[in-house]
Amino acid sequence: VQLQASGGGLVQAGGSLRLSCAASGRTFSSSVMGWFRQAPGKERGFVAAIRWTGDMTYYADAVKGRFTISRDNAKKMVYLQMNSLKPEDTAVYYCAADSAVHSAVIRTARGYNYWGQGTLVTVSS
Repeated sequence: VQLQASGGGLVQAGGSLRLSCAASGRTFSSSVMGWFRQAPGKERGFVAAIRWTGDMTYYADAVKGRFTISRDNAKKMVYLQMNSLKPEDTAVYYCAADSAVHSAVIRTARGYNYWGQGTLVTVSS
């Protein structure tokens, strides 16, 4: 699976952005898709994930209720709708994928073997 993330940009606190991740590869529809983020000087951290059926989603506590992950298997796309953005959401956002991710590691970077190039989100105060 090859991944291409887009949609980042500069937004004021309280605003919204929608990130997109385009995937290629025959296994996309059966893949777990995740979003991670990395702020300067910090480790890459989990944001959200969605199983291939779309009915199971996972969120980091810091974004729960503000961010929504979704996917369109027909278009091989995964989205991250980000609302009520805060300056602490500023980071490079990466989409990730793997064909089978155990629940025990779905919130960890090591659970995914395929990564996109990242898109920068900057939230100004």
